[in-house]
Amino acid sequence: MSLVNPVKLGDISIGGGSPLVLIAGPCVIESEQHASDLAGRLTDLARRLHVPFIFKASYDKANRTSGRSFRGPGLDEGLRVLAGIKSHLRVPILTDIHEPAQARAAADVADVLQIPAFLSRQTDLLTAAARTGRIVNIKKGQFLAPGDVKHAIAKVTDAGNSRVIVTERGVSFGYHNLVVDMRAFPIIRALGVPVVFDVTHSLQLPGGGEGVTAGQAEFIEPLARAAVAAGVDAVFLEVHEDPSRAKSDAQNALRLDKLEPLLHRLMAIDAIAKQPEVPLRG
Repeated sequence: MSLVNPVKLGDISIGGGSPLVLIAGPCVIESEQHASDLAGRLTDLARRLHVPFIFKASYDKANRTSGRSFRGPGLDEGLRVLAGIKSHLRVPILTDIHEPAQARAAADVADVLQIPAFLSRQTDLLTAAARTGRIVNIKKGQFLAPGDVKHAIAKVTDAGNSRVIVTERGVSFGYHNLVVDMRAFPIIRALGVPVVFDVTHSLQLPGGGEGVTAGQAEFIEPLARAAVAAGVDAVFLEVHEDPSRAKSDAQNALRLDKLEPLLHRLMAIDAIAKQPEVPLRG
């Protein structure tokens, strides 16, 4: 397994053979109380298991299937909520931006700025995120070949920011379906960046519901285990204490009480996957 230089975030190292990083949280900020409570429970679990952890949540789901679906509290209120979580729990924050004008405000709170998959070729957005100096997480578009993400990476590095990670979140496979090509992980890593696997979004069935995105949460564990065995540097999971009541991505979120046993298994696989290669003796 090829190694890349790690991207540093405080005490957390992403890549370079460092232990698996967990990026987790709700799909969207449903309320200040809900986001804060869930962040606290996730932080406590990660610290107890000694898993490097970044809390993620969106302040605006700008690409919902239906214009009538819940989008979140918006930029100002959402960033206020995330700032409170960061201050209270001392946990790093990841959130996504959708317009170049949002980059600076989001960077004042978030440690990682995420570029949504549908926007992963938008030059102005990538450049604005890069110029904040924050880590930029590029979600590879569902329409992109793994190697083609090199152009998005270059847009960030050409703006003077080498702190780039790339997230695989599945590729379109006909109508209402995504598949994960495990070859994508070494292909992306060969571009010189750490690789994240967005497990839960990879299990979406886009537009497969009645005005909402359907999903297949029952496949979270097998895909996560396969990706960690393939050597990914971080896993990205949307988590909810009761996915049936989640206001976004209800059908592909991981139920909170399933996270701890999953992490135990992923950590064991990660330890094996990242062992130094031993040359075979002839």
